[in-house]
Amino acid sequence: MSHELSISAGLTKEEKYAELLPQLAALTEGESDMIACMANMSAALHATFDWLWTGFYRVVGDELVLGPFQGPLACVHIRRGKGVCGTAWSENRTIVVPDVEQFPGHIACSSLSRSEVVVPIRGPEGEVLGVLDIDSTETGTFDQTDALWLEKAAKLLTDCK
Repeated sequence: MSHELSISAGLTKEEKYAELLPQLAALTEGESDMIACMANMSAALHATFDWLWTGFYRVVGDELVLGPFQGPLACVHIRRGKGVCGTAWSENRTIVVPDVEQFPGHIACSSLSRSEVVVPIRGPEGEVLGVLDIDSTETGTFDQTDALWLEKAAKLLTDCK
C-alpha cells in the first residue's frame, strides 16, 4: 500500500498537526508491529516539521534503547530517570524543554540540540513502552501545542505491539 504524506504549505503549527494526525492514523491503522509504526511516524513527523531529530526510544528491561528515528546519530542506551527521555519515562509524563542547557542532567546526544520535547508511549494499561523524542536546533521551539498534538500521535501507537 502506498502512502504519500500531504501537508499544505504555509500552515500554522497547529494546522500542520491537524492535517498530519489523520495521516498518522492511516499509517498505523491495522499495523501490529510497533517498530513499523514508529518508523513511519518518525518519518512523517520529521518530513512535516524538519526538526533536528525525531524518533523513538523503546523500554527494554531497565533502560531505553534507540528505536526508529530520523536525523543525526543518537545515543543508544538511556537509563531510567536520566536526561529528558529517562525522566519522561520514570515520571510517565510529557516534558517540554525550551532550553536544554537549563535541564539538569540533559544528555547531549547532539551538540546541535537546543530544545526538546519527550512524550511517553503508553500501552493499553498505561504502562510506558517507550518515548517519542524530538529535538530542535533552536531554543523555544516546543510548547503546549506540540505536547498536546504529539500526545495524540503517541496514542495511535497503543494498538501497535
